[in-house]
Amino acid sequence: MSGRPVKRSLTLKGHRTSVSLEDEFWQAFRDIAREKDIPINVLAADIDVARDPETGLASAIRVYILNWYRDQT
Repeated sequence: MSGRPVKRSLTLKGHRTSVSLEDEFWQAFRDIAREKDIPINVLAADIDVARDPETGLASAIRVYILNWYRDQT
């Protein structure tokens, strides 16, 4: 476990943005997108639209991932 965030680019509604997440969160994010059978950019855009404007996208993604796995149990 690296613990250090890794910055990657995502495309949201045709615009590129960078998001920094730890490797474990990136892997979980990709796994969820695969399980939902949608591209990771579509999942990111869905999270972006649903998040509170005061919440950063990376934080919203982490909370989404946490809630996804909580709901699976």
